[in-house]
Amino acid sequence: MNQRLDALSAWLKEQDIEVAFINSKENVFYLTNFHTDPHERLMGLFVFKDAEPLLVVPGMEVDQAKAAGWSHEVLGYSDHENPWELVKAPIQKRNLGEVGKVAVEMEVLSFGRAMSLIDVFPDAGAVSVEEKLNEMRVVKDEKEIEIMKRAAEMADYGVQVGVEALKDGITEMEVLAKIEYELKKKGIREMSFSTMVLFGEKSGAPHGNPGERQLKEGDFVLFDMGVVLEGYTSDITRTFAYKSVSDKQKEIYNTVLKAQLASLEISKPGTRIGDLDQVARDIITDAGYGDLFPHRIGHGMGINVHEFPSMSHLNDDVLKEGMIYTLEPGIYDPEIGGVRIEDDVLITEDGHITLTKTPKELQIVGK
Repeated sequence: MNQRLDALSAWLKEQDIEVAFINSKENVFYLTNFHTDPHERLMGLFVFKDAEPLLVVPGMEVDQAKAAGWSHEVLGYSDHENPWELVKAPIQKRNLGEVGKVAVEMEVLSFGRAMSLIDVFPDAGAVSVEEKLNEMRVVKDEKEIEIMKRAAEMADYGVQVGVEALKDGITEMEVLAKIEYELKKKGIREMSFSTMVLFGEKSGAPHGNPGERQLKEGDFVLFDMGVVLEGYTSDITRTFAYKSVSDKQKEIYNTVLKAQLASLEISKPGTRIGDLDQVARDIITDAGYGDLFPHRIGHGMGINVHEFPSMSHLNDDVLKEGMIYTLEPGIYDPEIGGVRIEDDVLITEDGHITLTKTPKELQIVGK
């Protein structure tokens, strides 16, 4: 059994929980190294405190699960079969005795699957496994860090492609298409979220939608993108000025940059997570833009581009070596446009490094 499964089984023993049922594709991947999207079909992992784990996958993916390194029992099923009926026999063979508690992902387990699980373990109550999995996933190992460094390099490359594509009259969607095309040529099959390319006033929407807006002199140009590489994500935002920049735009940009650098400066083991948000928020508020910074400073990332922890000013947890998260303060003026500067940050033994390397100082491009 791998170390991650060992850790989860040990936790089950400590908590006196007979079995955990994991069915999110992200957590199944984390525990098995098998990465797939089963769509509506059931994919689940049963982990027991004193028995061999059981992986349930669509029959067409059994060989892929084994090829990914899964060496324990795997149960495949056809589309015309009910997998919940099929799992009863291998579970009975494990002689679990009376099952009083099942640990599940409370936030993602559907009501229908919860009812099916009750049919398998009719006398069991449900407890949450998410806190334990979050605790495990929040600190990355060397392999995860190496993959995420390469994913960040691809995000940097995407920004470079986007900048090089800028010209008068080009649309947001045309630039977006160039970015994703060039990344696919580099072997990237999937973006970690919908790529954002926003011009001018449209950059003033924190989660704006690219469209047919054409680029013109004096626009802010905001890129927000990331890739999925070997199951792990990256996430970068950079904002540029096209051909010229006003004094007001400079003020907004430099305020955001000052806020981000202040958060980076205190990014080290032992720092309270909420302080990262608060120090940036105070700078932006003192500059008179507090109402235009509506979101938290960032989020944890790894297999998911948004995962534990939430980097809000209310978070009293502390940074630990091996954590990777984003720092992305922003100011969003619906008329002038917005600025966001985002890096992927790795906590090291005595400080931090940024995995994303694109320069952050205000750049006027397209001159």
